[in-house]
Formats: sequence, structure tokens, C-alpha cells
Amino acid sequence: MRSTRQGIPEATVARLPVYLRALISMQERGIITVSSEELAASAGVNSAKLRKDFSYLGSYGTRGVGYEVSFLVYQISRELGLTQDWAVAIIGIGNLGHALANYGGFASRGFRVAALFDADPALTGSVVAGVRVRHSDELESAIRGLGISIFVISTPAPAAQAVADRLVAAGITSILNFAPVVLNVPEGVDVRKVDLSIELQILAFHEQRKGGHALPQGPSGAAGPPGGARAAGSGAPAGSGRSLDASLIDTGIPS
Repeated sequence: MRSTRQGIPEATVARLPVYLRALISMQERGIITVSSEELAASAGVNSAKLRKDFSYLGSYGTRGVGYEVSFLVYQISRELGLTQDWAVAIIGIGNLGHALANYGGFASRGFRVAALFDADPALTGSVVAGVRVRHSDELESAIRGLGISIFVISTPAPAAQAVADRLVAAGITSILNFAPVVLNVPEGVDVRKVDLSIELQILAFHEQRKGGHALPQGPSGAAGPPGGARAAGSGAPAGSGRSLDASLIDTGIPS
């Protein structure tokens, strides 16, 4: 298991925001202390894993009392770097980009949307969520001038890699990618991928099996689409593969 520079395993780092969300909710309800069992249930993990995760923070709780909620909020926020202001930029201001720019959760968690970019000249100068949209030609100069640390890519898939290359060349090392494509970046650049189509397909997998739904059978008895329909010019089932990603992810940005 790869670990962070601070010696905290990546799997633990991925769970810290989940713990933080549960703790902030408890804090807002006036809860002072919480047991590992209660917090683990709120976070959807087992209590032994939670206690192990917190041991990396040097927090072990008090027997018979549990953990102090406000202190854990501070500890996890500090470990995640949320005690400082982070300038974030979004490139690709289509439907998804608009939604991300207007998301109020960024500011409440220490992330400030400092700049918006799009390749469409018609969007240049428009204002979204109080921020002026810049043309993507201004990317490099804005990164230097605004001190942007984290970039969100919400462009169409064909444009995402070229955008990532420019960001890396400009010194950006943290990217959140919403484009339905795997980005190739050098070592030292962290990319977190959010692929809505994959999440929908996983939900479809589980939904199909609820209540004993049977898989449609092809003519040979193998699972397949009704009537054994096939995509034109290929041996793949109709509606499968890359076309599903394209149909589910519509950022509203021209390629």
C-alpha cells in the first residue's frame, strides 16, 4: 500500500474526508464526544478500521468517553490541509462546469474558486458564480498571477489530455478530473478522477440484481441484449463500450 509523505496510507487519507463530514454534522448538532462505534457507523466503516486510521493522526480517544468531536475536526482538517485557503480553478464551463462553479461546498471547506476558463470565445467575459470566465489562452498567465494550486477539468474527453499537459507544464500538480478519460501525467502530479458514467454503471449492476432480476439472454444462451442485437460493424453488444460514456457525460462544452 502506497503511503503519503507523512506516513499515512492512501486508503486512510481517502477515508479522512468521510470522517470529517460525519464529525462536522455531529458538531452542528451539538454533540461533544463520540465513540468509535458511533462514528464508524456514521462513516460506513468498522470501528477497528476507524481506530487504526486515527492512530496515524496520534489520536486514540479516551476509554469510556470516546473522541472529542471538535478536536477531531481540527486534527483531520489540519491533516487534510483545510486550515489554509486553496485557490481552485475550473476549466470547461459547460453544464457541469457551471454546476461546479456554483457549488457552495467549496468555500465552506477552504476551497476558493479563483478562476474559470473555457475555449469558447462566446463565454469569455461572462460571469458565473461571481467569477469572470477567461479564455483558455490565459491559462498559464492566470496560474502565475492568481496562485492557483488545484485545477478542476470538466472539458469534453478529447480536450482533457491537452489541458492536463498545459497544466503540468505550468506547474500544477493537483488535478480533479471530471472528463471521462484517463489522464497521463508524470510522477509527482496527483489526479483524482470522478467518472459519473462508471458510478452509474456500478449502480445499474446492483439495481439489476435487486429482486432477482435476470440478465437478458442472447441466442446462444450467453447474457446479452434482447434478441441478440449487436452494434453495427462490431462484435460488441449494442449500446455498450465507449458510446455509453459519451451519452452519460454531457458537459455542454463544444469540442
